[in-house]
Formats: sequence, C-alpha cells, structure tokens
Amino acid sequence: MSRHIQFESSRTARQGEPPPAGTLAIVGRPNVGKSTLFNRLVGSRRAIVGDEPGITRDRLYGDVEWTGRKLRVVDTGGIVPDDQQLIPAEIFRQARVALEEADAIVMVVDGRTELASPDIDLARLLLRTGKPLLLAVNKADTPQLEPYAEEFRRLGIKDLFPISAENGNGIAELLEHVFEVMPQSGGKTKSGEPHIPQLRSVAAGDLSALGMTEEEDNEVVRETKVAIIGRPNVGKSTLLNALTGTSRAIVSPVAGTTRDAVDEMVERDGLEYRFIDTAGIRRKGKTELMAEKLSVVMARKHLEAADVALMLIDATEGVTASDATIAGYAHESGRSVIIVINKWDLVTNKRTDGKPPVERRVYEEQVRRHLKFLSYAPVLFISATTGRNLDKLFSTLELVARERRKRVGTGEMNRFLSRIDFERASVPMAKRVKILYMTQARVSPPTFILFTDRAVKLHFSYQRFLENQIRAAFGFVGTPIWIKNRARNDDREKR
Repeated sequence: MSRHIQFESSRTARQGEPPPAGTLAIVGRPNVGKSTLFNRLVGSRRAIVGDEPGITRDRLYGDVEWTGRKLRVVDTGGIVPDDQQLIPAEIFRQARVALEEADAIVMVVDGRTELASPDIDLARLLLRTGKPLLLAVNKADTPQLEPYAEEFRRLGIKDLFPISAENGNGIAELLEHVFEVMPQSGGKTKSGEPHIPQLRSVAAGDLSALGMTEEEDNEVVRETKVAIIGRPNVGKSTLLNALTGTSRAIVSPVAGTTRDAVDEMVERDGLEYRFIDTAGIRRKGKTELMAEKLSVVMARKHLEAADVALMLIDATEGVTASDATIAGYAHESGRSVIIVINKWDLVTNKRTDGKPPVERRVYEEQVRRHLKFLSYAPVLFISATTGRNLDKLFSTLELVARERRKRVGTGEMNRFLSRIDFERASVPMAKRVKILYMTQARVSPPTFILFTDRAVKLHFSYQRFLENQIRAAFGFVGTPIWIKNRARNDDREKR
C-alpha cells in the first residue's frame, strides 16, 4: 500500500496542469490570523476562524494559484514551543512536520500587539531551519498601521510584509516574494492572468453549500471520498492515522480534539481513497465554544460531500441516541454507510472489568435493532489502535464504492419488474398503483424512477417492498436506494 498526502507527487498535477512551485508553511503563535491568511490564499473558508485562540490544531492543506503559477500551502496550529500540555505539544509536533515538508515559511505575527517572547523564541527556531523565511505582520488593516510593523524587525527576519489577511491588503506583494524565493519555479497556466482569491463562506451563514451534490454519470471517478463520522472521542482520528499509516491527526483523550476536517489520500490496489476525519458531532446544546459549533457545521458539510461514511461506534458504550442521529444524517443525505464498531478488543480479549467477552453475533443484533434504517450497511468490528480488521475495512470500502456507482440497464430492470408479485406488498388498495415501467436515472446514490398509472405518492410499505426486491436482485450493498415515481400522463400534459 502506498500513501501520499493531499498534494503529494505528480498525481495532483492532472493532464495539462502545471506542477506546483513548492510548499509554503504558515506558522505563528495562537490567534495571530494564520487560518484567515490560509483561507485568503486558497479562496475558501477551508479553515475555521474565530476569536478563540488555538482553534486550528491539525495541519490543513490547500492550493494557491497566482499569476498563472501554483503553490501548495499548509496551515498549522498556533505554536508555543515551551508549552508541555498534551494538545499544545501535539500541535507543535504537527507544525514540525509541516516545516519539514515546506520549501518556504511565512511566520505570522499580530501587528496590533507588542512583540512577545514566544514570537522571539519561534523566530529563532524558524531561522535555524535554513529555509526561506518571510515575516507577515498581520492586521495592518489601514495604511496608518503599516509603520508599526517595523518594530518586528527585531525578530531578525529580513523579508517583512505588512498585510491584512481579513481584507487582502499586502497579499499580492507577499505572494510575489514567496514565488521568488521558492527553490523551483512552477509552470504557468494557460491564462497567465492573476487569480485573486475571493472568500466563499460555508460557515458564516451561507449554508446552501451543505446541500447534497452528486457526480454526473459521465465523469471519470478518480477517487472515493470517505468521511469518518461519529460522536466525540470514539476513535476517528486514531482510525485515520491507522488507515494512512501516519500521525496525520492529533489524538488525545480529550473529547473534541479535532475541529477542522483533516483529509489524507491513500492508494491501495490501484484505487484512491481520500479519508476525511471530521469533528465529533454532538447535540447543539452540548456545544459551547463558537469554534466547536462551527466544527459541527463543517463536519456535516464534509459528510455531505463524501461518497462513503464510516460510522464509528465505541464498542465499550454501544449504540447511543447520538449515534443514531449521526447515522441518520448520513442515510438521509444519500451517503453509502459502513458501520464500524471500534475498540472491539476492549470488550473481548482485552476486557479488564471481569465480565465475559462480548459475542459478536449478539452485539451485531443489538446494533441492527438500534439502527434499523441502515439495514443495508455492512457491520465491521475493528480496533484502530491495534490495526485489527483494517484489511477487511479496505475490501469492504472497495465493494461499497463499486456498488454505489452500479448502473442497471432499463431492459434488465423491466425484466426484473415483470417477475415481482406486488400482491405480496402490504399496501391498502386505495394506495396501490400500477407500475408501467422503471428506469435507473442516476448513480451515487442509485436513484430509480417509476412510471405509474396515476400521480400518487408511493406508500412507504410499497417503497420498502420494492427496495428489498431490488437489493435481492442487484445487491447495492452499503448504499441507500432512492425511488421516485411519476405518472405516465405527466409528460403528455406538459406538452
């Protein structure tokens, strides 16, 4: 199995696209505006931004295009080098990985505050890397504030740029210098015109982006997007790290450690999977910090942009009402679902409470009873910590992704329809319709259109019976099936 980060190797440079000039790391103390600068450069609200310090924790990657040239950029959590607490220390470790990957570094400071000793310590650390280093004095929102940036020359960084990540002042000058110091010059796009990013909000009120999007059937499927979802602290980040063979996401016993969605690409058996570790989703009343509220919104957004959802459940706690709610989000949005029971070793061979090991068959029956609406979803028992059953998880992912994109021809579908005995469906006579023919309109998820003799909504029993018959004949393992009906005379009346 080979692994590569989101922008690794030439795979991201599709045919006709120029290779990136290099990688730029954005670093600095907490709450100086690193994520705002990252969002400005990549042209979208990829990172959560707020007034609370320490919102960003994991590394986030994005692409920048400027005057026909391309650049990779990585956002890091706020660095306090001497902080020994668990999460700040893990943030520092993640930032060090970003520094090792980077070809150039931008250190961001807050131009509205005085120079602080953590800034001096961090600048010394960055200067010792020997890599091209630029200083961005942020929050210089007006020309009158720019002279105050000169005070930060005491950090010993030669290239200093007063900027405002919020309104875009000074970004052009900063980017031009970044490309000048890059060790390799990136190719140019066909237009050669500057592409100035404009921010598009999915977290600040514009929730229309949370609607489901489906791939067109004629698009070439390059990768399968897999969202890892679940309650806080069920092992989502541990699973991401296990699947990718890295320490990509910060793992700690503190619930809610992950805030921004962290993604990583994995290639296995010639197939590409983009795994997305989302923030733990909990009820609105349980979220207090604004950053946590936004992280839940972003988790829903990333779920609805995925192909497959890995619904993680803590084996030591069983299925809770919150688990059922989160699984319902995936089902209603048309995502394919695999139910993953994590920490299985803690209730079997590594059980320490003196109770007998849990029987898998009994446990699965309980899961099925609580998640009846996911009767089509496979159930896997794993341990993300030990790596138990991860190979089976990959093979199930391959199957579910293939089933999600399966298409059944209209001729085959109507031959199937002629064999069904609809008298077996427990539907009131007043709600029964005659199905004239049936066709599959879309994939991802499989969507079927029934042409009937009259315009009435299908009775739920009728729909459930037909769905069960479709699954028995064609499979569609792990994916919801959408069925819509249309009266045959509708088209004639419109004419």
